[in-house]
Amino acid sequence: MNRLDRFTDTALGLVSTESFPAIVGIADMMLKSSDVTLVGYEKTGGGFCTAVVRGGISDVRLAVQEGIDLAAQFGQKVSTLVVPRPLANLEAVLPIGTKLAELAKGRHGNPFRNQAVGLLETRGFPAMVGAADAMLKSADVTLTAYETIGSGLCTAIIRGTIANVAMAIDVGMQEAERIGELHSVMVIPRALEDLDQTLPLASCWIEELQPLRLPIELKETEKELVALPELQQELQSLAPTQTGLQLPESRQPKAEDLRELAMPIPQEETIDVTPPIELKKLNQPPEEAV
Repeated sequence: MNRLDRFTDTALGLVSTESFPAIVGIADMMLKSSDVTLVGYEKTGGGFCTAVVRGGISDVRLAVQEGIDLAAQFGQKVSTLVVPRPLANLEAVLPIGTKLAELAKGRHGNPFRNQAVGLLETRGFPAMVGAADAMLKSADVTLTAYETIGSGLCTAIIRGTIANVAMAIDVGMQEAERIGELHSVMVIPRALEDLDQTLPLASCWIEELQPLRLPIELKETEKELVALPELQQELQSLAPTQTGLQLPESRQPKAEDLRELAMPIPQEETIDVTPPIELKKLNQPPEEAV
């Protein structure tokens, strides 16, 4: 079944906060509390971020309520909304429909799946850069992206194991407070796939599909044989003549060899072993029969 069919006759839920790490944590709680799908985030400036979820009406209401309770623990002022069965005109005008189409396609090639996510938000870009540098030097984590939402709020996003991410966030908080203002932090131990797809990822980490290179068979044409004049001359020099074979100087016979060839070969005496034939007289009468 197509993933777009799941959102037919469903509700739309929106939760808004003033911090990007806070909205990511709220979105994670909404996904784990009920059967909803995270469509994405809307950043409207001034530090306000909105998480958009889709699902059944009862599931969306439960997810939004869980988001409100968690935002209260973070000390965030939130605004929420639940829209049962939104019309197609609403999705066509708002960017919610385009985000839904991107979610249906899915994002492949993410090398940081199934890793913990750490978010550290500062007010001011220098504080965020300094905190990111301190986090990378203190633990085995990777800086995957950063996000800005207005009002000077910048968020560094790191990935790694749970222990490394927790250690890096602790060091980054101290560095951010030393340089500027620390606004909020969030550590998500096991991010779900829907949440992982909506988090920003720098272009340098996106694995692009490369075309498959197949071997090309090249047909080689047979080359014509060319007679070499030097080879013909050498063959003619080795050809027999009327006086015999012409040997090169290195193979000319020596004088000693010629003397041996000139000596007569002793011939063995031949003995005639043919029995003698008796010659009968021509005038001798034939023998009478007894």
